[in-house]
Formats: sequence, C-alpha cells, structure tokens
Amino acid sequence: MAVKIVIQAGHPSLKKKNKQIVNFKSSKLKRLQKYLIDTMHKAGLIGIAAPQIAENYMVFVTHPRKTKSRRLGRTDKLRIYINPKITFKSQEENIIYEGCGSIVKGDLFGPVSRPREIEIEATDENGQKFRLGCDGILARVIQHEYDHLMGIEFLEKVIDYRKVIVGKYYRKKIRNSKSQKQNLLIKKIDYKKN
Repeated sequence: MAVKIVIQAGHPSLKKKNKQIVNFKSSKLKRLQKYLIDTMHKAGLIGIAAPQIAENYMVFVTHPRKTKSRRLGRTDKLRIYINPKITFKSQEENIIYEGCGSIVKGDLFGPVSRPREIEIEATDENGQKFRLGCDGILARVIQHEYDHLMGIEFLEKVIDYRKVIVGKYYRKKIRNSKSQKQNLLIKKIDYKKN
C-alpha cells in the first residue's frame, strides 16, 4: 500500500491554493491517486482530498462504504474527481454529523447543514470528463472534499458547537439515529460521461 500521513488542522497545506491538473497521463498524478485511495482506505475514511496528504492539487476521491463510523444502506463505488466543479446545489438542505480525517484524526463529529442534492462536473482517472448528480452521503462527502480544495474545513460549517462530540459518543448516540440514517441514504446516483 502507498499510504501517506493525513495531516491535521493547522497544517498550512490545508489552506493553500490548489493547482489544476493539466497532464492527465503524468506519473505524478497516477501516484497521487494511489496515495489518496490507499490512505483513505487505511484511515477508514469515505473520502479524502489531496491537500489532506499535503499535496496541493485539485483532486479528491470518494468511496462511501461501511466503516467504523458509518453504517450505510446503499454504498457507492470508488470515484476519482480531478479539477472538479460543483454546478448545482439544491435549496433543500439536511443535517448530517460530519467528521474528518484531518480533525483529531477523524474522531470528532459535529452537525453540518448542506444541500441535500448536488451535481458535480470533473475528470476521472482516465482523462474522461463526467457529470454526477447525487444525494445522501455521496452528495455530502463530495461537498466535504470539495470544501478541502477551497481551503475550508468542516468545523467552519458546524451549526451548533454545543453538539460537537467525540467518536465514541457519535457512534453510540448519533450514528444509528433515525435522522442520521435517513439523511445518509443514497437514493440518486446519476452518472453521465461528457
């Protein structure tokens, strides 16, 4: 496995401007993708952005699946997003407790309100442009990782700091709650190549 350290809040790479990818066939991009995938899986995360491993490029990966902190109904396959741009956000929002590998190594959670449904345009690992419309935890993790590319950490979006909790209590009280499970549920995955 090609695993890197997930840097923590306060590291300057989390706030730096990220570069667009121009050469989709470069060996550096291939290595970066492998680092992101392997690090995400090793750390038990469902998404990770390049700045989180101190690589300041416009790339992130997602893989919503069962982990220590997430019990999902419908999951999604591993996806790579290069030079992404969110093109649509629904007016309807929902609240999901989020955590982050760069905040206390993924063991701190807080309630964040975000659009329920989004659309994103990006390029995949083969240099193919695509558009993805989705909801549930997939929409949530995309927005979370996209924020990392903009230099934003989820704690900046927590709606009530009195409800921030450590992982032990999140897994005991929130993870299996009706509202959390309902808002995590993926009902829509609309993928199209451009």
